[in-house]
Amino acid sequence: MKRAALLAALSLSAAALTGCGFTPLYAEPGVTSSLAAIDVVAPDGRAGYLIRQHLDDAFGRNHGGPSAYTMQLALGESRYPRGVRIDNVATRYEYVLVADYELRAQPTGAVAKRGRVRVELTYDSADQPYASISAQQDAQDRAAAEAARRIQLELAVWLADGAKTKS
Repeated sequence: MKRAALLAALSLSAAALTGCGFTPLYAEPGVTSSLAAIDVVAPDGRAGYLIRQHLDDAFGRNHGGPSAYTMQLALGESRYPRGVRIDNVATRYEYVLVADYELRAQPTGAVAKRGRVRVELTYDSADQPYASISAQQDAQDRAAAEAARRIQLELAVWLADGAKTKS
């Protein structure tokens, strides 16, 4: 009896979602293939390398195919002491990564979309130098991954809404 009620509830909820016009973002035609055709150009340095790698993974970059877009990234990094002991030594830091991106259509080079994402996170700083460096690098990697995820979502929404009509 419980199983039949559960199946009935699931079929009704599926029918309700179908009737409301819900469509998954990546089900829109061209979103996935357009994301895979974005060539990311990031600045030199560790943060640039990390965010480019995360974006290539997020976009599912097809290196064998032609690029429909080129994304130029500009990064800004800041680190602020947040937890300060009585001897004025920071035990916690806030790491801020700002990524400005410009998407250009290929082969014309016309600007298709511009955007900015800002990621803020905190990490603990240990008294041991290696542990402190490791924590800072981990924060940098987590911030790059989050920035890439936000850029991916912004571009997916932009592509699903009809990239030609918005900028």
